[in-house]
Amino acid sequence: MTSESNIASVRRLLAEAFSHGEYAVIDEIVAPDCVEHQNGSQGIGPEAVRRTASGLRASFPDLQLEVQDVVATEDTVWVRVRGRGTDTGGVTGRAPSGRAFEIDIIDVVRFRDGKMVDHWGVADRLGMLQQVGAMPAPRQRAA
Repeated sequence: MTSESNIASVRRLLAEAFSHGEYAVIDEIVAPDCVEHQNGSQGIGPEAVRRTASGLRASFPDLQLEVQDVVATEDTVWVRVRGRGTDTGGVTGRAPSGRAFEIDIIDVVRFRDGKMVDHWGVADRLGMLQQVGAMPAPRQRAA
């Protein structure tokens, strides 16, 4: 497979599964032995990715992930994603705040034979938790 087809697969996974809740695409893109390395979402295969996507959409039903930058080699895709949503489903066991967030996410995805076999994701979870009111924001120092 080409780096262009791998980029297209990452974009499709983010748009269809994560932004629109169309989880069938996960089985098309994710290999049965895919390792999900993202902290809090570890697991193997399409079910690990489905669990991550559905969990995020349960907390943030209006979740939208927009690719800002992308770079690829033959088998690896790096993307910088802008994530937006509203806490209407609750986060970390708390009642929903109804507050919106907007964060940056970095994803690294490795492919083999056209299927995703590894994923590492680093999202600004602290920023999201602060924006939805689940954690206090840092205090501003007076100038």
